[in-house]
Amino acid sequence: MDPERLIYPLTKYVFLGPALRVAFRPKVTGSEHVPRSGPLILAANHLAVMDSFIVPLVVPRQVFFLGKQEYFTRPGRLGRAQAAFFRSVGAISVDRSGGRAVIAAMDASAAVLERGDAFAIHPEGTRSPDGRLYRGRMGVGRLALRTGAPVVPVGIIGTDRLQPRGQALPKPGRVEVRFGEPLEFTGAERDREAVRYATDQVMQAIQKLSGQEYVDSYAPVPGQD
Repeated sequence: MDPERLIYPLTKYVFLGPALRVAFRPKVTGSEHVPRSGPLILAANHLAVMDSFIVPLVVPRQVFFLGKQEYFTRPGRLGRAQAAFFRSVGAISVDRSGGRAVIAAMDASAAVLERGDAFAIHPEGTRSPDGRLYRGRMGVGRLALRTGAPVVPVGIIGTDRLQPRGQALPKPGRVEVRFGEPLEFTGAERDREAVRYATDQVMQAIQKLSGQEYVDSYAPVPGQD
């Protein structure tokens, strides 16, 4: 067996996972809405860096997500170890410089779903700067229409309090994760209206779960967060 494939269960169930559960005591509701198999899009609000660790922690299957290319390109032995770690826990390298990089990220995300795995995405595209929920970028809608995968909306509560913007490490405290009923959409990936509709429906569901004030404009992206 590939050694990297062993890192995920060891990290989640033996090393990092138990420590995270003790530190953040996650309260989870709606877990019955998360399919245990088959393609799945988990669409969550984004309040803090730690969100990317909290969602996979409470989902009873491996979750894949996009990771900054810099996580995978650091030189030397430490860089190779870092890249191996991120690959093993489900991160997919993505160049966020724009242009064809956006297409590559969409293709990589779709590939995860087409092989029947779970993929997590923050439709806002960046962390909320002020705790409010911002308009969703259309990647989630396009991905749902392209693959036919159901979208489970996720409301994360409390991570911004434990890890405010600019704080490297979160402080201990309780967080809450709420899963909503799966949403399914039909339509053409190239139909902008269908994609926008699907995206807005996902954001509406997230807002109901998180209780955040909604802002009908895109969140500012400080230096490609």
